[in-house]
This record gives sequence, C-alpha cells and structure tokens, in this order.
Amino acid sequence: MNLPRLEDLPLEQGSRVLVRVDFNVPLRDGHVEDDLRITTARPTLEWLLERGARVIACGHLGRPKGVPVPEVSMAPVAARLGEVLGFDVPLAPAIVGPEVEELAANLETGRVLMLENLRFDPGETKNDPAFATNLSALADYYVNDAFGASHRAHASIVGPPLVLPSAGGRLLEREVEALGGLVAAPKRPFVAIIGGAKVSDKLGVIRALLDRCDAVLVGGAMAFTFLTATGGHVGASLVEPEMVDECRDLLATGRVRIPVDVVIAQAIDESAPTRIVGAGAIPDGWMGLDIGPETAALFIDEIETARTVLWNGPMGVFEVAPFAVGTRSVAEAVAACRGFTVVGGGDSAAAVREMGLASEIDHVSTGGGAALELIENGDLPGLRALRESQRA
Repeated sequence: MNLPRLEDLPLEQGSRVLVRVDFNVPLRDGHVEDDLRITTARPTLEWLLERGARVIACGHLGRPKGVPVPEVSMAPVAARLGEVLGFDVPLAPAIVGPEVEELAANLETGRVLMLENLRFDPGETKNDPAFATNLSALADYYVNDAFGASHRAHASIVGPPLVLPSAGGRLLEREVEALGGLVAAPKRPFVAIIGGAKVSDKLGVIRALLDRCDAVLVGGAMAFTFLTATGGHVGASLVEPEMVDECRDLLATGRVRIPVDVVIAQAIDESAPTRIVGAGAIPDGWMGLDIGPETAALFIDEIETARTVLWNGPMGVFEVAPFAVGTRSVAEAVAACRGFTVVGGGDSAAAVREMGLASEIDHVSTGGGAALELIENGDLPGLRALRESQRA
C-alpha cells in the first residue's frame, strides 16, 4: 500500500506539524497505567523534532461524547509524554480557538504542544468540516500516527489530509506493512487464531480470513456458538442464537477448528470448582471458560507448522487464573513459532505483554479494531485520506 512517508514532507526549520496520535491509554488515580501507546509514538515525534519541527499532538481519551469530562483530560498523558521525551509538554486549555492558535504560533522549535481531548468537541466524531478546518489551521503539515483510530472517519483522521500536505508516521507505517502483508501475500501455511466473546463482532474478519488461511482456530466464548451449530450441549455458556446458521456455514468450509474439550465452572471466580469436559458435553448450569488441554495441544500443532500466524482474541477468561491456561499455551506457541507472527491488538496484545512474550512476536499491533478491519476490508478511512492527500 503506497502511503506518503515522513520523508515526503518538505519540512523546514520551525514547520508546525499536527500529529494525530493514539494516546487512548488506561488511567489510574490520575496517572497513565500503561504507556505503550505513548512510547510507540516516540520514533515519529523524535524524527520530526530532530528536523526542527514544532509538533502539535492531538488525540482522544475515553468516550466523553462531545463534552469536557475532567476524568479523561489529556493532562496525565501530556505529563507522561514529557517524561518519555525528556522535556515538559504543555497541555493546551482546549482543542481549537484563539488561545490554542496563539500557543501553537509561539511554540518553540523542537518542542511539543498537546491539545486537549479531541472528543471533548462533538465535531470530532461527527467529522464536522468546520472543526477539521480549525484543527488543520494550527499547522503547516499533518502526520497520522494513530493506526488504532484510523478505522474511524473522524475529523482529525480524514479532515487534515484534505487541506495539508500529509504523511503516515512510523507506527502507522509499521502497522500497515505488517498487517498489509497478511492481506496481500502471506506465506503458507497461514493460521489464524480468533477468540473473544461474540461471533457477530468478528464474522466479517473470519470470512475474509477463510479466503486466505489454511486454518482458523476458534477459542473464547465465541466457540460455544460454533459448538451449538454442531449440535453440542454447551450448558450455560454464552451463545448467540442468531449466529448459529452462520457458524454452520463457516464450519462447512472444513478450515475452521473448534475446541474438543473445555474448562468449565459454575462461576467466573478464582475459587470456583472447575472441570474439564468434552466441548459439546457441558452440564446444565456450567459454562465453558477456557479451552481444554487437548484443544490446546491441537492448536499448538497447527501453530508450530505455520509460516504465518495471526492471533486476535483470548482463548478464555484469561484475567482469572484458572481460565488463563489456554491463552498462555497459545501465546507461548505463537512466540515460539518460526514463521511470521502477528498479534492483532486488544486483549491478546495485553496477554503477550503481561506474559513477557511481546519481544518474541514479530508484530504486536496497537489497534485491535483497526487491525481486524484492515484485514477484513484491505483498507481504512485514515489510509485512504493519506493516499488522496498524496494525489492532490
């Protein structure tokens, strides 16, 4: 996918660059709890600063629904970004307006200004042209480094490329290269591992993967809708009845693998008694909460021989220790695989980081929804906007 790069921007000393970042990080007690999304933006920001740019960083946090909410102010994010970069990063009092324009105009060369939460303005999620124009007026150039938000046609994603010379940042470039390779020319065998709660959330990507994959391994709660489609008894496990026929069609391809045994309990609790039973033989009142050891072994065999692996979604309720074994087994197998391995964001990315395996994965995506949509559709609104800017 041919996207404009940082090197394509004709930067001069003192150029102002609006950088859309994905700093939607978890907060605890007013501090950033996990700064991965901040540290992964560092290469783009430092590249710009080293060339004498003045950077206006903008991003969103949470879902304030168009009104200022102090609990999701970007203040903790600006503070942590300053620690990462080694100098203070001031927070603008708003997103646009005369006061922000003055701060952007007077920003020193080689420094960063952080705008307040984009979603404090309803124009962001509504893709309001006036809001996008006012945001773009703060800078001479635009860089999109927010891969995790690029599946949204929001004002800060698709608006600035209409009026400013634009490029993709280093993080976005790396994401597109890794995930785009899964779409264009994956090495075979190509194995995808898909978990999570609902088939309906991932139906499109499963269909897309079946056009490219040799096997799709299904775990997590979504597996019980597939098991229902086979006539299995799943007890009190989560099932989407309206998806049963879809699952039956997917199973008919012969490339979807579902659990053969599961870990069950009557409550999602560390102290709850557990049993391992056949996947289609769960007693009434019990629910499946993890893949069982036989399933894990079958999945590991598929992963070991793969030359390309994509993993998105845990195999069970991995946050609770008795139901984390399947996810850990898959994570370790992906990490040990000699093929090209991609973990597609979300809970599975959190799992490999918590298990200390992230460094052994070829690419850990920062965007769960964006990663899946790129694989499903082959493109994203934010990427299209950059290409159109390049042609303008």
